[in-house]
Amino acid sequence: MAKVTRDDVARLAGTSTAVVSYVINNGPRPVAPATRERVLAAIKELGYRPDRVAQAMASRRTDLIGMIVPDARQPFFAEMAHAVERAAADRGKMVLVGNSDYRDEREVHYLRAFLGMRVAGLILVSQGPSQRAAQEIEAWDARVVLLHERPEAIDDVAVVTDDIGGAQLATRHLLEHGHAYVACLGGVESTPAVGDPVADHVEGWRRAMREAGRATEGRLFQAPYNRYDAYELALKVLSGPDRPPAIFCSTDDQAIGVLRAARELRLDVPRDLAVAGFDDVKEAALTDPPLTTVSSDRPAMARAAVDLVLDDGLRVAGSRRERVKQFPSALVIRHSCGCNGA
Repeated sequence: MAKVTRDDVARLAGTSTAVVSYVINNGPRPVAPATRERVLAAIKELGYRPDRVAQAMASRRTDLIGMIVPDARQPFFAEMAHAVERAAADRGKMVLVGNSDYRDEREVHYLRAFLGMRVAGLILVSQGPSQRAAQEIEAWDARVVLLHERPEAIDDVAVVTDDIGGAQLATRHLLEHGHAYVACLGGVESTPAVGDPVADHVEGWRRAMREAGRATEGRLFQAPYNRYDAYELALKVLSGPDRPPAIFCSTDDQAIGVLRAARELRLDVPRDLAVAGFDDVKEAALTDPPLTTVSSDRPAMARAAVDLVLDDGLRVAGSRRERVKQFPSALVIRHSCGCNGA
């Protein structure tokens, strides 16, 4: 059976192949509603399927958006990727997801792979793109939106949440329960000191502690971001002689690990230990007790990132403030802090 072509659609619809192209691609020129209906009817009758590879070669772009995350096994990144996928679908795009595993060489690998596929743009969730990644982006002249605090070295727009302010809210709230101090689970040794959400969470904790006149020395613990390693660390911290009365965790995954360790050590949360996290992943409402945490509007952030990566008109040159879109953080009060929350 002969392959149906765009010429076949045009003949059946009584129009030109250019008009068929405008209908399929939603532009660049408008098509009268009646003509559009004829073209769509012809496409359906003939069973025509556009050749996306040919379209990509002609336009130098595909209907794909590349997204690189550190670890899709972690709930926050999985939920963010899902939100981006839904936002992209609303714009007629599909999303390819790659995991960098917090390694620069993996990030560069996926950058090259996705850019080689001529994706419409890239959404990058990174600890802070390396110099190699920055050079790769510059070499390909790629459209990149960072779902992350943007380093000065990369001149692309970013969609972020108020990480410092959110961490301050959570730490202040724990201190308001009358605890002598609040310990913090931060990042690992390789976590960038500037321009990383976890580093900002630690900075927010420090600011809240300073505001309350509390010392931070010896109260910040390096911890991997996942629940499993955080659980191992929490067993040591909570079984030691200087067990903290409250802990602010830079991620909900860390907080879930802390809650598991506390249960194993027969510590009552929140009576013996108050806990708060950051991210408000869906599991946070199902922990025992439910986790007090900091939330952001992930669907809105995802929509903003997709819009920015697809619409050149939104990515105007300007000051850092104009090129970084920040969404507010909000404290979600549940039981783990000592409140009778939701």
